[in-house]
Amino acid sequence: MAAASPLRNLEDGVLCSICLDYLRDPVTIDCGHVFCYHCIIKVCESARQPLHCSLCKTAFKKENIRHVWQMASLVENIWRMKVDEERQPREERQLEQRAEKLCGQHLEKLHYYCKDDQQILCVMCRESREHRHHAAVLLEKAAQPHRGKILNHLKVLKRDRDRIQNFQSMGEDEIQALLAKFQNHKQDIASVFEQGHQFLREREQYLLEWLDGMEQELTEGRNSRVTKGSEEVIRLGTLISELENKARQPALELLQDPSDVINRYPRKKFWIEKPVSPAIKKRAEEFSNKLLSLEKGLRGFHGKLMRDLEYKTSEIILNSQTANGYLSVSPDGKSMIFTGLWMNKHQHGQQFDPEPGVLGSKGFTWGKVYWEVKVDRLWWGAEEEEEAVKYRAETRGVFGSSYLGGFVGVTDGYRSPGYRDENEELEEEWSQENGIWPKFCLVGVARESVVRRGFLNFTPEEGFWTLQLSSAGVYAGTSPEPFQILSYCPRQIGIALDYDGGKVAFTNARTQEFIYEFSSSFSGRVFPFLWLNCMRSRLTLRP
Repeated sequence: MAAASPLRNLEDGVLCSICLDYLRDPVTIDCGHVFCYHCIIKVCESARQPLHCSLCKTAFKKENIRHVWQMASLVENIWRMKVDEERQPREERQLEQRAEKLCGQHLEKLHYYCKDDQQILCVMCRESREHRHHAAVLLEKAAQPHRGKILNHLKVLKRDRDRIQNFQSMGEDEIQALLAKFQNHKQDIASVFEQGHQFLREREQYLLEWLDGMEQELTEGRNSRVTKGSEEVIRLGTLISELENKARQPALELLQDPSDVINRYPRKKFWIEKPVSPAIKKRAEEFSNKLLSLEKGLRGFHGKLMRDLEYKTSEIILNSQTANGYLSVSPDGKSMIFTGLWMNKHQHGQQFDPEPGVLGSKGFTWGKVYWEVKVDRLWWGAEEEEEAVKYRAETRGVFGSSYLGGFVGVTDGYRSPGYRDENEELEEEWSQENGIWPKFCLVGVARESVVRRGFLNFTPEEGFWTLQLSSAGVYAGTSPEPFQILSYCPRQIGIALDYDGGKVAFTNARTQEFIYEFSSSFSGRVFPFLWLNCMRSRLTLRP
């Protein structure tokens, strides 16, 4: 707001608060306020005793009224200044009038605040009948409580502002520290991967040099063998030519030297050498084993990195409501066995029938999750898993035309010879009744909307992404027929679901070797899925 004009400020000091005009014959009373002489005399004559100042309500006596001659001279000078001001252009006067707020009724400066009506008053309003008997105070005094409230609230707001600024400062420090940590992580990642690359390059160079050395040795041996063979061929060619000429001689010449021709041209012991030396063969076989170890190690490295860096390990629990009646789910929902006997008295609409399958209780519509399935077979020892690798050629099976009947004729490489128990007979009896060959299981994922009644094809087209595990090895559940991936069966399978990426990857959870990966486009909720028809096995979810 613009400041009031200096002349207006001077006028305020030379106005009579009774007549509201310039002081005429100014006089002062006991409290020091100045009034026109005739105005204050009228007040004394009309008012009752004791007399009170109209401004401050202080009592005064009529005999103490005194003239203020200096004030009279000041009033005259201010009046002349006002006359000169009125001669200024109207626009300038309007700007100065707008600079201060005046009473809308009397166009006078506002001095008082009426507590009763909560209005701001000028001097004339204060003396009017409407406000004369009300409690009125000067504006500054009336504003003090409000100013105090504002100042208190201002302190609160400033305190809140300081807290926010401190919070932002602390948050910024934390963010900067984390950003610096991220930068260090970037450097660490670059350093770790560079070390890994360097290590792999060195191993690659080592294997290539090894292979180059064997190639060079094999080439040198071949050249030596060719040279020696050529020399022997030349020698034998010369001998053959001489004997051919001898054989063409006439009888007379031939008999002139009747000595034994064979003794004269004896068959010398000529050079014979194997194309590849036993040492090179041995080294080549050793190199092949090293290469297999490299491939195995890289598969394990791939599987471990994929699980540790990209996926969140999820705890899976089986949904017993979806379990086939021949399956028994543990109370904690972490494992199941195949009983061969119908266990459920009440069928549910979510239940698989007659397929011995079950879904997990938790489905997924986004993210990357990982879990494991352990295959426990009561007759399967740890050493037999090693034997499975050694004799995988003998245990390999071939699928038939039926998707699940492909295991007909597969030799169970782990059967104890000469032993057959009641469970085995019941298992075979159940399989013949339902048309499904026993002793294998499926692990993987399935869509929530899959068909659960009747015999099913466990293929991606039908909403199943699974691996088949048996004593014959591991098969990928693909269409039109599954194909074999491994000739042995791992004891623990890791399953990594990348819903957004449309991938399901399987690994050997013990060795971290990569086994197989499905690529698809998921829609709807996807659940963990298990299928088991072997009474001597248990599938357990981990963790």
